[in-house]
Amino acid sequence: MDKKTATPRPLILITNDDGYQAQGIGELATLMRELGDVVVVAPDAARSGAGCSITSTQPVSLQLVRRETSDHAHGCEVWACSGLPVDCVKLACEAVCPRRPDLVVSGINHGDNASCSVHYSGTMGAVFEACLKGIPAIGFSLRTLKHECDFAPYRKAVLRVATNVLTDGLPHGTCLNVNFPEVPKLRGIRVCRMARGEWMKEWAEVPCPRGGRWFWLTGEFNFLEPEADDTDYWALDHDYAAVVPVKMDLTDYTLLPRLEAAFTE
Repeated sequence: MDKKTATPRPLILITNDDGYQAQGIGELATLMRELGDVVVVAPDAARSGAGCSITSTQPVSLQLVRRETSDHAHGCEVWACSGLPVDCVKLACEAVCPRRPDLVVSGINHGDNASCSVHYSGTMGAVFEACLKGIPAIGFSLRTLKHECDFAPYRKAVLRVATNVLTDGLPHGTCLNVNFPEVPKLRGIRVCRMARGEWMKEWAEVPCPRGGRWFWLTGEFNFLEPEADDTDYWALDHDYAAVVPVKMDLTDYTLLPRLEAAFTE
């Protein structure tokens, strides 16, 4: 009787924009080791707000931080990268991972990436890069800027979402943006749309003895539809985890006919 070829465990690539030493990515790596073999490739320091930026004017380095194996847990490699989150995904797929990852997860970010913040997020920039490569991808973020957090209330939800994507996949060109409120217990998981909102009062001017004008990035978020209960911000405000499916195709299909009529000679 021929021996059946063993199905390889899922290969899960993890990254973030807080740096490989952040508590959130360590928590995520621990959880993902329950589901498969893990490769962590993350920036060597914080790269928050990097969005979809890439490094194009200088070389990028990779350094193996540690390699872990256990009889009771799947393997894990941790690499530090001098580049940005998108660089981490590109390099991991070409120079680190032994094969194409089955899943890319980014986070758990310290700070939420709900509503329009998704466009600035280095956490989600890495997710978008994986999605463009056709790899199922999820971003996880927590609504707090604390360096030390209690992630216990979110562990089951992280595993539930990741297991669902590993099992059922995602449509090509679609990824997930998952945000958690900072609460001792989640009320549940809500599948939502992105809330309409905008950042205001974004710069605080500070004095500088050397002259010129200097500013720190700050800001206040203006939630434009607080009564809409189908949005990610509403879910977070009401103690739910918010799961938003995000598409990479930015085409406005409803506008196409009007533009075609306007520009067709």
